[in-house]
Amino acid sequence: MVERMTLIMDAFDGRTVRRSLEDVARCTRLPRSTTHRILDQLVRLRWLEHNDFSYGLGRRALGLGGGDGAQSRVREAAAPHLHRLQIRTGLVVHLAVLDGADIHYLDKVGGRFAGAVPSRVGGRTPAHSTALGKAMLAWLEPEDVDVRAGDTISRRTRRTIADLGTLHQELHRIRGRHGLAYERGECFPAISCVAAAVRGPEGPVAAISLVGDADTPLERVAPLVAEAARQVSLELFPPAPGPARARPGEPAAQETWSPHAMDRFLAAGQYGDWR
Repeated sequence: MVERMTLIMDAFDGRTVRRSLEDVARCTRLPRSTTHRILDQLVRLRWLEHNDFSYGLGRRALGLGGGDGAQSRVREAAAPHLHRLQIRTGLVVHLAVLDGADIHYLDKVGGRFAGAVPSRVGGRTPAHSTALGKAMLAWLEPEDVDVRAGDTISRRTRRTIADLGTLHQELHRIRGRHGLAYERGECFPAISCVAAAVRGPEGPVAAISLVGDADTPLERVAPLVAEAARQVSLELFPPAPGPARARPGEPAAQETWSPHAMDRFLAAGQYGDWR
């Protein structure tokens, strides 16, 4: 078993290498069923990570090389947009990625409300209880959501979604809002959030949120969050030159706002009066 696992890990000879099940089976010359079983075990142990199309090195494998390069790239691309959001709104800004059933906070930019938000960089929170997590879960296959959530969904507050059926209904509503996810008191009492996912050709790679108290008018700042997520997506995954051709399973182009509409939103909050 150790020899077969080593053969499979050796197939991923670069931090950004992605391979399908068929690619790995061909490289290792192992039976497809055996390859699939071992890949599943490596994903569960976080040596590899898996999306709808391919496998790649996971957090545990990347950590042996001195950190997760993919996460560092996301943080670098998102940093100026996070700071711009904080300056424009005066609210707390989060950047997070999915890690199994949880979100993992990559960055937190504080504001006047920062001390009341009990999140921290490097911390983890159940994805279903946060706007960040729901924004990313909305763009996964339902079966993937079920696997991540498991048989039971924990409740953090009395407002936390506590069953899979309700969660799937909420994810459907998020997709109907072009990816905007809201949360009021589901993770921490008296705290509200709005989030949007940073999406690539193979699904969500991160999410950005604005955080306020229970009275924060999230609908007013939501377009800013969506636009920031869209800009980070474009920096991480620049469109190919020439006519755009969607790949199978690739999400549709993300909705955006016209420059005129954005100017109106920014003018409304140019003095940080979003609360």
